[in-house]
Amino acid sequence: MPKDAAVEEFAGLVRALKARDGRSYEALGRRLSVSASTLHRYCSGATVPEEFAVVDRLALLCGADEEERRALEAAWTEADRARRRAAWPAPTPVPAVSAAPESNPEPSAPEPGPAPDPTAPDPSAPDPTAPDPSAADPSAPEAPRARPRRGAPAPLLVAAAVALVVLALAAALLGHPTRTASAPAPASTAPGRTAAPLPFTWSIGPQLWEGGCGHTYLVDRVPRAVAPPPVAADSGAWAGTHGAVHGGEALVRITVQGRSPSDAVVLHALHVRVVDRAAPLPWHAYRMDNGCGGAVTPRHFAVDLDRPRPLARPVDGLDASGAKVRKIPAVSFPYKVTSSDPEELLVSARTAGCDCRWYLELEWSAGGRTGTVRITDGGKPFRTSGTRGRPGYVHDSAEGRWITDSDSGQTG
Repeated sequence: MPKDAAVEEFAGLVRALKARDGRSYEALGRRLSVSASTLHRYCSGATVPEEFAVVDRLALLCGADEEERRALEAAWTEADRARRRAAWPAPTPVPAVSAAPESNPEPSAPEPGPAPDPTAPDPSAPDPTAPDPSAADPSAPEAPRARPRRGAPAPLLVAAAVALVVLALAAALLGHPTRTASAPAPASTAPGRTAAPLPFTWSIGPQLWEGGCGHTYLVDRVPRAVAPPPVAADSGAWAGTHGAVHGGEALVRITVQGRSPSDAVVLHALHVRVVDRAAPLPWHAYRMDNGCGGAVTPRHFAVDLDRPRPLARPVDGLDASGAKVRKIPAVSFPYKVTSSDPEELLVSARTAGCDCRWYLELEWSAGGRTGTVRITDGGKPFRTSGTRGRPGYVHDSAEGRWITDSDSGQTG
């Protein structure tokens, strides 16, 4: 399939950065916490990263200036749109239903003539408190100036309605501010003081697969109604379309980067908050295994959601992007981040016995300030459900259909 022009342009910029740096795919991938094969797919245009953060880190490693980084982000934005269009075509629009014509339209240029019957009801008058038309002088019906009022003119009524809607929306937005998953939460401030912007930025990747290839989703659909497994970069769109929930384990990557090259931000702790527990979902389990390559596990934290008070416990990671698997020792908090030295945290939240909804809180300090950032899945809690006893399926690419674990030879 020929590549989209936007994807090819973006891939060309990534290749230029890699060529400028001179390091191998394996060496650069280790610094970026991605496998060598994944970085190669970015450079060839076979895959567009789901987030810009990894590409921005590549640009920083390769010495790109601010203008080059802006151009790279613009190219990634266009390529990401092209990827989403190709992977998930827009649904067929539903034909709009024609609105019924007005039963009694107002003439655009009224001519002098007899005044309308003041006792007749006016269906176009939206304001029941408008002056009574019967108060008009009936002694001069032929005089145009004596024409009774029929309520406020339609343009004024429309303008008033629009103003009310705008005011209502403004009040709602001011009363309940929202943000995307990658937008920073406001820092804690003393009463009466304006919250200052965070001294760092953060973003998340909530649809990660172990090693970039293995994951399980729970879907409330029979196999024939489930699309084939996507590539990892398109997993978010696939999961959203199917209403899928992480099965057994959810991997969340948090990328934190300071705003200043010299003033470091200290990350003190990562807390887990479980807001709801229910019985595991009685849905089918679909495994995304499609052949694993190398992988890099950065600052790795294991979370047992089945415990009464789950903790984010640092554990050893593995670097399998090279010829030999290399162990990455666990490192506990605190960490320091600057604009040139970001940090990546990988949280592995597992459960066997609940349908858990949870979020994270990251404690930080910088320049005499302290605060806590709440990390959620686009404003909603993350969700992970156990898969024990659920019917399991894998996709047979040769036959183009989902088959049971027993038919495929897999168990568990």
